[in-house]
Formats: sequence, C-alpha cells, structure tokens
Amino acid sequence: MNRSSGIFLHPTSLPSPFGIGDLGGEAYRWVGSLKSCLQKFWQVCPLGPTGFGDSPYQSLSSYAGNTLLISPAKLVEYGYLDRADIAAYAPMPDDRIDYGLVISEKEKLFHAAFSRFVETPEFEEFCRREKYWLDDFALYMVIKNSQQGQPWYQWKPPLRLRFPAALEEIGSVQRKQVLYHKFLQYVFHRQWRELRAYANEQGIRIIGDMPYYVCYDSADAWAAPDVFELDDIGNPLRIAGVPPDFFTSTGQLWGNPVYRWETMRADGYAWWVGRLRKAFQFCSVVRLDHFRGFESFWAVRSGSSTAQAGEWVKGPGLDFFNTVKKTLGPLEILAEDLGEITASVEELRRAAGFPGMKVLQFAFDGKADNPYLSYNITADSVIYTATHDNDTSVAWFENLDIGRKQQVRGYLGCGDDPDDFIDRFLRLAFQAPSELCIIPVQDVLALGPGNRMNTPGTTGGNWQWRMKADGYTAERCGLIRDYTRMYGRSQP
Repeated sequence: MNRSSGIFLHPTSLPSPFGIGDLGGEAYRWVGSLKSCLQKFWQVCPLGPTGFGDSPYQSLSSYAGNTLLISPAKLVEYGYLDRADIAAYAPMPDDRIDYGLVISEKEKLFHAAFSRFVETPEFEEFCRREKYWLDDFALYMVIKNSQQGQPWYQWKPPLRLRFPAALEEIGSVQRKQVLYHKFLQYVFHRQWRELRAYANEQGIRIIGDMPYYVCYDSADAWAAPDVFELDDIGNPLRIAGVPPDFFTSTGQLWGNPVYRWETMRADGYAWWVGRLRKAFQFCSVVRLDHFRGFESFWAVRSGSSTAQAGEWVKGPGLDFFNTVKKTLGPLEILAEDLGEITASVEELRRAAGFPGMKVLQFAFDGKADNPYLSYNITADSVIYTATHDNDTSVAWFENLDIGRKQQVRGYLGCGDDPDDFIDRFLRLAFQAPSELCIIPVQDVLALGPGNRMNTPGTTGGNWQWRMKADGYTAERCGLIRDYTRMYGRSQP
C-alpha cells in the first residue's frame, strides 16, 4: 500500500431526505468530495442488517446488506416506485436517525416497490449465485417477522432446530414473503455494486469492516450452530466480551457466542472462508475488528452479569491466515489491534503481514514509550485521530483534565482554542510514518460535543449521527487536500 489517506463515514450518516443516509445521490457526491480533496479511501462500518440497538457490529447476517441503505430515489430510476410514492414519505429529522420511524416508512416504500417487481433473469441469477446464504437469510427473516421479532433461540423447537419439514412448510406457505426478502437483497447488492464501481472509477477504494463475532440472534448462528459453542437446543455455553479496559471498568459483555475453532479447523475454516469471500465482494480492503481474537479471545460463562470473570482462550493463530491465503489468495486486511494487546498478538499480526491501528487520542498518558505517540509509530500501521468508538477529537480535547490537556498542548504547540488544536491534531496524523491515515469525518469538520457515533457499553442514542447537507465545506476540504499533498499522501 502506497502512502495514502482516506476518511471514515458510515453511509447511514450521509445527508438524505429519507431520515437515514443511503446509496443514492449523496453517496455519489460524497465520492466526488473524497476525490476533490485527494483521498484514496472511504472507510465504512459493517454493511449488514442491524438488529437490537441498531449497531452495525451486531448484524442479523454476515452476508446480507442493510436494506435501510437502499435509496428510494434509485428505486424510482429502476421503475419500482414513482414520484407519488416518494411524496408520501413522512418528514424526517436531518441531524439524527429515528430508526423506528425510518423502518416504518421505508417498509411502505419497499412493499410498494415489490408489488411492481417482476422476476428477471438477472434476479434469478442473483438468487442462484447467492443461494448459499440467501435462502437461509430469507427464511430467517420471514420466521422472525412471523414470531413478532423474537430471536431464533426462542422459537418453537421445529423452527429453532431447523427441522426440514418445518422449513419446507414455511418456504412453501410464505413463498411471497421469502421472495420479498430476496428482492430487497437483490436491490441492495445492485445499488452497492453500482456505487462501488463508481468509487473505483474515481480512484476511491472502499475499506469495509468485519466483526470478529456474529450476533447470537442472527441467520449465521441459526443456520450454522455447529461452529459456535451452543448446546443441543441452541443455548450458548460461553459468550464473548473483553476484560476491563480504556472504555469500561468492568469490561464489556458482548453476548456473542464464541467459536468452536477446532471444528472449523477440521474443514479448512470453510465457514470463515465464505464470510471473507463475501466481504471482499463488497469492499477492496477489510478491517478485521477485534483482531486479537485470532490469537486469544475473552470467553465468559453464559449467565455472567459482567465480563470480569472471563478467561483468555487460544484462537486459531497463524494457521487460520495461512489456510485462508491458500484458498482465497493474498488479501488486503487491516488489523484492529487496540485494547489489551500482548507480544503474541503483535507477533501474529506481523507474521500475517497486516498493518495495525494507531489512535492519537490514546497517545497522551505521559509516558514517552506510548505506542500511539507519533514518533513511536511504524510504517506498517493505519493512523487515526479517533475511531467510531471515541468522542470527536475536539470534544475529547475540551474534556481533558488540566494535566493531560497541558501535555497535548505542549506536544502540538497549540493553545486552548479548539480550532487551533484540531488543525494541528490532523496535521500530526497526516505527517505520521503510517502508510495509511484515516480521519473520521467529524474530525475533518472540527465538530465538538454531541457528534459522537458510538459510546461502548451503552445502548441508547448510538449510531444515530448524521452529517448535515452543507457540512462538508470547501474550507475543510481544502485543509485536508493541503495536508494530503504536504505529507506525501497524494501520490498515484
């Protein structure tokens, strides 16, 4: 990877009159903005359908797309909707996402579009090509909706345990609803494919994101229970999390089922190979979230109230990446190696040949050997001012205690003015030795408190932030363009 840079912005945060960012005109304009300020990458969160809490890291499927990202305007272009359908859409706030309202209104549009849909050879080919996951996902969604949204592990045994006769009956009786969910996935894949192709034509490559774990209530866990530590009726034996860290004093109890790595090793990690193959159909580069789980992962007995009493369990290690490489060939992967990182995790990352992550907000603990300080950073890394789990850098700076704020000011040579701070902070990231520099759009726009994307360990108010239509100004674009040129990140 040449020395380069990009901006992080999840598509849900794009401006849109439909209450949530989508894959329509604003996404194409965003690609144009990236090109105009000489960026080479657009980083996004996972693109899967979200469930409880609206988190893209708790998706209902590792393969399906988030249909809330479907652009109604493009459905008009395809002939599935008309202007009257769009005109009937309820007014939406433009600064936050009201997921309940968006889901309700978009479902009306989707059903209207489906009523005009006629199966085509292209649709039939999509269903054949994606059959290996699409059939299970469509059935899962139909059953879930028929059960008032209950998670699969609370369904009656014939459905929960996938009795063939029960699934065949659902597929037959609910054929139209199964087809509806396949239609939505067909549309999402078409819109994403068109957007990605346009971005690539403009010289912009998309960095995707793959969670290490899958959501317990997901089509993945329902369709392939043997690869997870579940008992005979689908209850988890151990669940995932992390021990106490920078974000929480009691650790984080994620609730995802952990993997049976020995079972997966026996068939060459086929489940993971399929998952990675799909991820690279969506994106050019994939960030592996919670990379340390491949070396060892934090497992907590099911039923525990916090993550404190868990234990580290060995992961698949380098054998996994060597096997994947033999099957899929070389892959461009970024390793999220934040948190409690040991020498063994670093050794695995280097052996696999993946760059790690460095976050400037973590650099100022008063220790000269802090690995996130710019002079300690090596080229095989991706430098960030912050991640989606951090507050904006301006808000972070304003909330520092006096001692740490003096340290930041001394390091950057700035005063108390937030505008002076953020411009110098961005400069520090762009001039770092890291081959790749990624800046969250909130930091590009110098936004302060109230613009955070996610607060780990909480469930309220996350993933709702949106960029205003006039937010990305020529002035901020010019600053990023200047830094990109100045620090050698604009080369072809």
